[in-house]
Amino acid sequence: MAKLNPYLNFDGTAEEAFTFYQSVFGGDFVGGIHKMGNAPGTENLSEEEKNRVMHIALPIGGDLLMASDIVPGFGQTLTVGNNNYVSVFPDSREEAERIFKGLSEGGNVEMPLEDQFWGDYFGSFQDKYGTHWMVNYNEEYGK
Repeated sequence: MAKLNPYLNFDGTAEEAFTFYQSVFGGDFVGGIHKMGNAPGTENLSEEEKNRVMHIALPIGGDLLMASDIVPGFGQTLTVGNNNYVSVFPDSREEAERIFKGLSEGGNVEMPLEDQFWGDYFGSFQDKYGTHWMVNYNEEYGK
C-alpha cells in the first residue's frame, strides 16, 4: 500500500520550524537540510532566497514530516490556512501531553487536550509557525 506523508511550505522559516519540531520529536533530518542556493537555476536569487530550505525531512515514528520554503523570486507566495493539519497519534497519554505542550508553545490552542465525547484524548492548535496540528490518543489504536 502507498504511504502518505505531510509536506509543509513556509515563507523563510522552514529550518527554524523543523529545528523546533526536532526538539519535540527528536531524530535527525534525513539527508540533511538542502538549500535553494545549491540547486541549478538559482544563481539570480537574492542571498536570503538562496539560504531558504529547498527540502527538509524529519522522521517521526515510521513516517516523514517534510517541508520547504517558498521562493518569492520564482513568483511563489504562501497563504497560511486551516485546510491542512498534521495529526499525531502518540503511544500514551503522557506522550500526547508532552507533544501537545511542546508544539503548542507560543501558538494558538483551538481545542485543549482533553478526553472527548467520542472517547479519545484529543486537542488541536496552530503552532507559532502557522502549522495546524491535532494530537489524538486512544489506547485502542495501539492494540
